[in-house]
Amino acid sequence: MSEDREGDFQLVTLRSGARAVRDVRRGEVMHPAGGPWEEARRLYADQLGVRGRAALESPMPLRVLDVGLGAAANAAAVLSAASEGPVPRRAIELCSLELDLSPLRLALRAPEAFPFLVPWRPALEALLARGEWAGESVRWTLLQGDARETIRAVPAGQELVLFDPFSPRANPELWSPDFLARVRERCLADPPGALLATYSAATPTRVSLLLAGFFVGAGAPTAGKRETTLAATRLESLPAPLGARWIQRWRRSPARAPHGLPWSDDLEARLLAHPQFAGVASG
Repeated sequence: MSEDREGDFQLVTLRSGARAVRDVRRGEVMHPAGGPWEEARRLYADQLGVRGRAALESPMPLRVLDVGLGAAANAAAVLSAASEGPVPRRAIELCSLELDLSPLRLALRAPEAFPFLVPWRPALEALLARGEWAGESVRWTLLQGDARETIRAVPAGQELVLFDPFSPRANPELWSPDFLARVRERCLADPPGALLATYSAATPTRVSLLLAGFFVGAGAPTAGKRETTLAATRLESLPAPLGARWIQRWRRSPARAPHGLPWSDDLEARLLAHPQFAGVASG
């Protein structure tokens, strides 16, 4: 097997000059715009406020759910950001879900292309070898397999969710209200609540999240997107929650249904009854 290929995945060079991993079968590139490190830092580590969460005075560890480990850019960005925050810091429990570990093996073979993984190489090699690693104030677990099954083994009380599966077109099951409801069940409900970030700003994605029980808002831009999506278990956690204008656009949209389900009057009633839209959904 060539050095730049592992299973269905290969290394590619983006227009920005950054290296990334491409799924040959699906035809999708992981972090296709500014490269994996830029997107991982901006979309996940910064937007989710990792430094602040790690610095909170709490006897409970900071639990982070990583849905779609891929080449580990998101996980590395979160761990690196936490290590840059104030001292003392909370312990971190990171749980990664992944079906195919080929992208990670490929990235580890090319340290010059993924230098941000170098500090975490011992951890990543341990994950590949035995599915877990423990360092100073960090415990990292890998649950390999279909996320619809492995989600059952994720501990409750997750504060931050890095939601980064392949696109709804390529992997619709993980974007469905059913799977996202299972993610929501694992999230921290008590203050400060949980946050979920994802790159998709599509209307069906936001409908899926709302029907799964999240509050949903506009997320930070990235190099390739004017807007992403930020969801939360508490409405006050969102800097830009969806409101009346989004409901108006949604009513006119040809893509009103969530991922994986046909539209129905029942789904419409459920969405309009969401507490996020109290007082704005009628009319």
